[in-house]
Amino acid sequence: MIRQVFTEIMLFVVPFALYVVFLWATKAGVFHPDSWPASRIATLTIVALALMAVSFFYFAEYTGAPPGSTYVPAHMENGKFVPATTK
Repeated sequence: MIRQVFTEIMLFVVPFALYVVFLWATKAGVFHPDSWPASRIATLTIVALALMAVSFFYFAEYTGAPPGSTYVPAHMENGKFVPATTK
C-alpha cells in the first residue's frame, strides 16, 4: 500500500520540482515571491492533479490480477508456508 501512496505523492510533486529546476536553470529566484504567482501555482496544481488522475486510472485498469481470477490466501501446506497467489 505504501508504494501506491508514495507513487501518487511523487506524481503530485513532479510538476513543482520541474518548475524549480526551470527556475534554477534560468537563474530566477526560486524563493522570490514573483517567481510563484497564484496563476502559476494553480496551473502546476491542475497538472499535478491530472497526473494523479491518469495514474489512478492506469493502476485500476492495467495492474493487478486478471479479471475472473481467484485469490488464494497465504496458508500452510505440509508444514511449509505457501504465499498468496491468484489463479
